Amino acid sequence: MDNCIFCKIIAGEIPSTKIYEDDDLLAFLDITQTTKGHTLVVPKRHTRNLLAMTPDDAALLFSKIPMIANKIVKNLDAKGMNILQNNEEIAGQSVFHTHVHLIPRYAEDDGFVGKFTEHDFDLAAIASEINRDSSN
Repeated sequence: MDNCIFCKIIAGEIPSTKIYEDDDLLAFLDITQTTKGHTLVVPKRHTRNLLAMTPDDAALLFSKIPMIANKIVKNLDAKGMNILQNNEEIAGQSVFHTHVHLIPRYAEDDGFVGKFTEHDFDLAAIASEINRDSSN
């Protein structure tokens, strides 16, 4: 894609700090560095996001995530890792090329805030909605 910043990084038109690369994907340090070692893992084949990926392309991307994440945790002495993937603007996606954030965690106050809020939803009704036949 001509205007995709990640495609330009993959092509070498924009510099990046690479930590892993193979024929299918590139992992490089995010310029925002939410925490030390914040990394983006990007497939070289352009797709808008995970929702647009084929199962094979998604499997290829996610098959490398544990190896890259473990390398970051081990070599930066992180205590854990948030693995985050946003799809569409409402979910926080700002670059529309599939990418996975690897955010090493060092302490509760290390700069990353991820909060879940409890809701009183009818789980059976939600499951019924999700599983309804939408082919009509």
